[in-house]
Amino acid sequence: MTNEPAFHVVLHQPQIPQNTGNIGRTCLATGSKLWLVRPLGFRVDQSSLRRAGLDYWDQLDWEAVDCWDRLAEQMTEHRVWFLSKRAERLYTTAPFEAGDMFVFGSETQGLPDSILQRFAQQSLRIPIRPEVRSLNLACAVAVVVYEAVRVVGAQQ
Repeated sequence: MTNEPAFHVVLHQPQIPQNTGNIGRTCLATGSKLWLVRPLGFRVDQSSLRRAGLDYWDQLDWEAVDCWDRLAEQMTEHRVWFLSKRAERLYTTAPFEAGDMFVFGSETQGLPDSILQRFAQQSLRIPIRPEVRSLNLACAVAVVVYEAVRVVGAQQ
């Protein structure tokens, strides 16, 4: 097994610890690294993690950063995909590769317009019916990451 993460999952200002816990579980299951962009809507300390039922957190490859720009500076060697219900391109059309980074917005705000406008060509959406406002963040991450696992696995 390589030391490089299979993928990078970025949560931009997540607010709900249980979602982040479920996403962490998906990252651990797929060999992906989890990045948390502050500010967070919860604390990431031992007692908070234990209260949210994240008993595997110490096995997870994760890092918190102070802002998106700082993370973007560190990740120049990775392709970045931005997930938003406002994107035009379907996630199933993206040519995912190992090491890709997937950026998701907060549960209530999504990604800021400034990011989506700047990276419109790299923005993807999961199709959902108009009656549904959005998918749960943890579900959306799982859908995209496992599609990337499928695509990359098919390439090997």
